[in-house]
Amino acid sequence: MCTTCGCGHGQVTIDGQGKHVHDHDHAHDHGHEHGHDHGHHHHHGPLGAAHAPGLSPARMIEIEENILAHNDHLAAHNREDFQRDGTLALNLVSSPGSGKTTLLVETAKALGGDIPITVIEGDQQTDLDADRIRETGALAVQVNTGKGCHLDADMVRRAMRTLEPDPGGVLFIENVGNLVCPAGFDLGEAAKVVILSVTEGADKPLKYPDMFRAARLMLINKSDLLPYVPFDVETCIEYARRVNPQIGVITVSALTGDGMDRWYGWIAAQRAERAALAATG
Repeated sequence: MCTTCGCGHGQVTIDGQGKHVHDHDHAHDHGHEHGHDHGHHHHHGPLGAAHAPGLSPARMIEIEENILAHNDHLAAHNREDFQRDGTLALNLVSSPGSGKTTLLVETAKALGGDIPITVIEGDQQTDLDADRIRETGALAVQVNTGKGCHLDADMVRRAMRTLEPDPGGVLFIENVGNLVCPAGFDLGEAAKVVILSVTEGADKPLKYPDMFRAARLMLINKSDLLPYVPFDVETCIEYARRVNPQIGVITVSALTGDGMDRWYGWIAAQRAERAALAATG
């Protein structure tokens, strides 16, 4: 059980290859895979947020600390691998139905001819989204989390072994649709990108502050619907920056292409920043 929200993990499959995940998997599996710990233990969300029968609050906090510490240990190794290979890893997070997959399909079409594009698709069930991505020619692997409500660093690590992408590209990790738990799990990404559609309401950053605090960029998607929904873009931006003063904001429509050039420019800037850091060691 995930003590962040109380969800179960159950059967996790990566492109059909299954593994039954128990609570202790997160605390022990692969914990000494590399024989060393870099000490990257960053807790992004509140502890002890869920209730479980038979567990005291202190025990729940201990379990969650173990889970997050182990996850951060694996995330640190993911990050090292991405940096070594020159891969820009972006963790895309949102509510269900925000348009993440459509955004990724259009991004893969636009950039795939120039740079290697790889996608890890996270859903509880089905491989429909991975199939849509593969139709663009991009590499994609589907991770089905079963009862789980988020991806973790181990799932990403195992998915990358399946993908074996070319160095120097962009890895998009489409997380499970959920604005709560993915905020607390580092996957080794360079940045979290939160997608908010205009059909959801401008107050989402205040309702789910941990996610917007953890994100480097907010994409306000489905701008083509603005004439038809009561969504105030400026209010949404003000709320997001109340939570996270440093968050970047781009308004886009993945359907019509409006604003997508700014999104592609942001990706190019992140790749250039990483290349510059790599050049300076």
